[in-house]
Amino acid sequence: MWKITQPWWEFVLRGLVVYGFLLITLRLTGKRQVGQLAPFDLVLLLVLSNAVQNSMNAGDNTVAAGFILVGTLLAANGIMSWITWRNKRAEILLEGRPQILVHNGAVDEGVLASERITRHELMAAVRQAGLSDLADVRVAILETNGRINVIAKSVEKA
Repeated sequence: MWKITQPWWEFVLRGLVVYGFLLITLRLTGKRQVGQLAPFDLVLLLVLSNAVQNSMNAGDNTVAAGFILVGTLLAANGIMSWITWRNKRAEILLEGRPQILVHNGAVDEGVLASERITRHELMAAVRQAGLSDLADVRVAILETNGRINVIAKSVEKA
């Protein structure tokens, strides 16, 4: 239960390698994957976690190996969070930039396509903001966390 079969540092190294690999591959899949999980996206994340388990623990299912891996992954996540907080370039590289999807009622189809956002998803965000027509949207922004924020055009005072 407690006697690990590999040196402790190998678990740390394996955990960091897998963490880095998943961070890069998930970042390349786009912002929508993080912020707006469809059922198949959730299934993919669950399958990914199962797929990388053995690459991290080297077949060692002891409690001690699990503790080392959990500590490593939490530390790596904390360090990445600190780096992106302290360094704007790292934040842009790791998290991306917000993207404008709609400006003054005009949809940027190129951004929708590059971020793999459907018209249906865009309209759902517009409706969630209490609007029913894109003409009423001043700006809709895809944030780095995958959320779409919609700002309505101002109502002119008579």
